[in-house]
Amino acid sequence: MDDLRVLLVDDEEELVETLAERLELRGISAEAVTRGEDALRLLLDYTFDVVLLDVKMPGIGGLEVLKLIRRQRPNMQVILITGHGSTEDGENGLEEGAFDYVVKPIDIETLIGKMKEAARKARGLVGS
Repeated sequence: MDDLRVLLVDDEEELVETLAERLELRGISAEAVTRGEDALRLLLDYTFDVVLLDVKMPGIGGLEVLKLIRRQRPNMQVILITGHGSTEDGENGLEEGAFDYVVKPIDIETLIGKMKEAARKARGLVGS
């Protein structure tokens, strides 16, 4: 799948910058922000295929951002990031409409597979 655009949201600046670089090296366009508020502002003006969203953040937490994204962009696919041993947060996110979740530390190849699957769903290409 070409021209995949991803928004990365995590309060760990080093994590999102490194992840964005690794995705860019694989031909995936990635924008990184460290606050939920910044992500919501970007989503008003730009289109992304997938949002990768940390559950635990200061300010507006990931599950609240997810709810707001669902209202603003109902077809936007969101993959949540949870801390090791925090699968309950991921399960709660699925109930709120997240596409899927990944657990830190993130395996880049697994993540890319999930992002491509989410983008196909967002573009209405599931099953093709």
